[in-house]
Amino acid sequence: MSDRELKIKTGWNLDNSYTNLPEIFYRKIYPVPVRSPYMIVLNNTLAKTLGLNIEELNSQDGVFTLAGNSIPEGSIPIAQAYSGHQFSHFTMLGDGRAVLLGEQITPDNKRLDIQLKGSGITPFSRGGDGRAALGPMLREYIISESMNSFKIPTTRSLAVVETGEPVYRETALKGAVLTRVASSHIRVGTFQYAANWGSEDDLRALADYTINRHFSYINKDKEKYLLLLEEIIKRQASLISKWQLVGFIHGVMNTDNMSVSGETIDYGPCAFMDTYDPDTVFSSIDTAGRYSYKNQPKIGEWNLLRLAEALISILHDDEETAVKMAQDAVSKFYVLFINNYYEGMRAKIGLFNEEKDDVSLINSLLDLMRRYEADYTYTFNALTENKLEDTILHGNSEFMNWYNTWQARLLKQQRTKEETKQLMRSSNPSIIPRNYLVENALNEAIHNENYSVMNNLLSAVSNPYSDNKEYEEYKKLPPPTACPYRTFCGT
Repeated sequence: MSDRELKIKTGWNLDNSYTNLPEIFYRKIYPVPVRSPYMIVLNNTLAKTLGLNIEELNSQDGVFTLAGNSIPEGSIPIAQAYSGHQFSHFTMLGDGRAVLLGEQITPDNKRLDIQLKGSGITPFSRGGDGRAALGPMLREYIISESMNSFKIPTTRSLAVVETGEPVYRETALKGAVLTRVASSHIRVGTFQYAANWGSEDDLRALADYTINRHFSYINKDKEKYLLLLEEIIKRQASLISKWQLVGFIHGVMNTDNMSVSGETIDYGPCAFMDTYDPDTVFSSIDTAGRYSYKNQPKIGEWNLLRLAEALISILHDDEETAVKMAQDAVSKFYVLFINNYYEGMRAKIGLFNEEKDDVSLINSLLDLMRRYEADYTYTFNALTENKLEDTILHGNSEFMNWYNTWQARLLKQQRTKEETKQLMRSSNPSIIPRNYLVENALNEAIHNENYSVMNNLLSAVSNPYSDNKEYEEYKKLPPPTACPYRTFCGT
């Protein structure tokens, strides 16, 4: 079979534009083969979008490719270099357990990274084994697909392949490789790496590459590097507002976990908030609450300041002028975030237009939810469907005062009740990957090799606004628990 015939058969259509950057940004490295890989879950819908042959991906050759045992035609596998602030401490990093196979050019001419996560040691492994456990890889698959169903920019998961080999953490765990699809894996930390360990020419090369790949519409502007910073700020303000609106907590917003494309990336100790509490933290290592729900916008702004610092030398020849340009750009983040956030919150309570008292109305509801420990997702759905008797706020005089004020506000917009309900339904997912549902699915998969629970959950979270009766069990309140939910970095 010719190379062309093989490419048509499999659908792989890989380019490797990242390797045109200076070699400081990557190391060529092959994935480390595994003993006996087999497919756990394949994202058929995403595979079709990528132009890949589903039957071939499920074949032995396809599984070997997704495990890293073989390399698809056209691939130049690399590990990417970057650095980052991890819990505010700056350090040299890089892909310590991931290999970028290349960039798939899709049938509609999009360029998307194909990365194997958990594919063995690289020059950046820093003493680790380069492997990943099955549980965290399945978790990333579930959560990232849920985020995609909310139309929140995110990396996607193409497949999870079990390796047939154990990985050793506190105990022996099943090993796995996740195939991750992303607009790119360029991070704030990539720019920090260039600024700290590269030359100004290296930094310009990275900035030019990023502009060509994600922001080509600014390419010919004489202040394109300032516009690059401003465009990244806009995307992060939009992204983080969307996280807040669905109660998503990333858990580890280090600068190496912020993608300049504006996608959610690196699902480690992430989770969705049940009871509304702005101080909610799920990560077992975030003891000070740095990455709590309420702090996500602040940390987003902090990370963008680190990006701005990295770009100083190419923003302007005069350093003082460059610093002011950077400060002015980042100062716009919070206003952008607030505008995005309250626009989304107005939609969640059925408001089509903006009035001066809307922010107070929204904040009053959130304050009630916090004080009476109301479930975030369930409360907004009860408001949508007018089923207040199902909420902890039912019968509360403070809430009824708020409710009457809200109803009076709705009457002022000259919209029908049905139009209002449709806006709220489209803004309030009734199905989220509840923590107990995710844990149950992972336990069944890992300990009992029962993947039906996970597959059913995936079906449900892929239809978060559905009123289909078969998904009713996924809309229920979580069962009471004696201890707070804790997540762990996927290692």
